[in-house]
Amino acid sequence: MTKSKSKPEQKHFAVVGAGMAGVACARTLVQAGHRVTVFEKSGGIGGRMATRNSAFGTFDHGTQYFTVRDPRFRQALDTVPDLCKRWSANTVQVLDERGRVASATLPPQEAHWVPAPGMNALTSRWALPLMEQHNVELETRVTHLERDALQPQRWQLRTEGPADAQHVFSGFDSVLLAMPAEQTRVLLQTAQKFDRMVKQIDKVKVSPCWTLMLAFPQAVQPGLTTLGPQWNAARSTHHRIAWLARESSKPGRSIVERWTVQASAAWSQEHLEDDATRVQAKLLKAFSEVTGIRAEPAHVDTQRWLYAQTVKPLGKSHLWDAKAGIGVCGDWCLGQRVENAFVSGLELALAVV
Repeated sequence: MTKSKSKPEQKHFAVVGAGMAGVACARTLVQAGHRVTVFEKSGGIGGRMATRNSAFGTFDHGTQYFTVRDPRFRQALDTVPDLCKRWSANTVQVLDERGRVASATLPPQEAHWVPAPGMNALTSRWALPLMEQHNVELETRVTHLERDALQPQRWQLRTEGPADAQHVFSGFDSVLLAMPAEQTRVLLQTAQKFDRMVKQIDKVKVSPCWTLMLAFPQAVQPGLTTLGPQWNAARSTHHRIAWLARESSKPGRSIVERWTVQASAAWSQEHLEDDATRVQAKLLKAFSEVTGIRAEPAHVDTQRWLYAQTVKPLGKSHLWDAKAGIGVCGDWCLGQRVENAFVSGLELALAVV
């Protein structure tokens, strides 16, 4: 009679970062029978899969949409049927400050998908079992990575929470970092043992992005539902703007006319430390030039993303030091797409288990 295989020993993992890469990594480890605690410095799940609420509706002020190429990503999406909808973006290429369009639409592209009611809905749904088990520590910034004081073969994390509250979480078999490359590098250096890993991360380059959010409720009236151009999304060569999207054109959203405007990497870098009010004024002027919309918005908001667009990726899906029990993942490992983040988190988890 053949002996049945013994059940793998359950381990306790810390996953630092609750964006797409961190959530993909954590859910894979949980599915493999392990215990996971997720740490996230902000107040919600999603990272740049972000949605901001307003009195006029939501804004996807980080990632605008995602594509599906990897069959593993498609299989994961099948676990949440009907959550994600295809967005007919009708994307154009805007040539200059006068809003001239290069072509009616860009060549046919792969499907653009958006979760409803906002981009953060997908990661939030996948993280729900962890939330229900109280295994997600929100508003908890990990400041130091060090060996456990009582169990030197394990790890402990020093953290800061609201009102600078400090806490130590201990007893982790491995720590997996799912954060922007620069934040990952800084945290690894607190352990003072990962120079080789840090040198690899040093080669990664990521650019910032200023994002503008505008609402025009005056457009919702009899005989008028939209303002300005007939297109819903545009890639722009305007020196200030790289991307514009009509949020109200996305499925599952409010009909109030809303726009998200993402500044170019070069302009964002040049104005990285500018006051938000000044950034709003400059981007609003550029928005009017490109779209022809001169109306005064009822709502204006901005977001500065320090780590938005991967310029030079790591070139591999993850880094994993099995002996030390330390791994890193993130979209910056492979590129900048949502799917890059998912594959990175998934493959790190598979390497660990």
